[in-house]
Amino acid sequence: MTGTLGHAGFDTVKIRAATADDIATLMELERESLSAAHWTEQQYAELFRGADRLVIVAEMEGSPSRAVLSAFLVARRVATDWELENIVVAAGAQRNGLGTRLLQTLLARASETNGNSVFLEVRESNTPARALYERSGFCQTASRKSYYTNPLEDAILYSWMVDSKPFSE
Repeated sequence: MTGTLGHAGFDTVKIRAATADDIATLMELERESLSAAHWTEQQYAELFRGADRLVIVAEMEGSPSRAVLSAFLVARRVATDWELENIVVAAGAQRNGLGTRLLQTLLARASETNGNSVFLEVRESNTPARALYERSGFCQTASRKSYYTNPLEDAILYSWMVDSKPFSE
């Protein structure tokens, strides 16, 4: 599950499975993101207790001794489908392909596990995330009125079918 990608200011980006040792950093990243799902430390710990979860991180490696965890994705398998539960990219690392790389890893996992689809909901106002999903081949399927709170906002539901065309970068 690892891969590397050159990045301005960084030597490589490594995608890897998250571990329980990453929980503090995951929580720090999600608290900095207004659009992220906000979970407790116990909820994060639960992610590592089930085989039905995919928890991956993107580390930006700037020097041999220093890797910075800059993004993460959490998804869960529900029967033959996958649900994207959370995806966060640190503010200083946005617009550098980390979200795309994490999403590509999820879509590949869905294909590898004979999944049928990946689904998600996103705040209506989160146009950068919606653009990422649409570029990646997701289709808007519905909306949920007043789904989010703080602030109150509709959710837009998207799905990606495993047999759909490959996503673009």
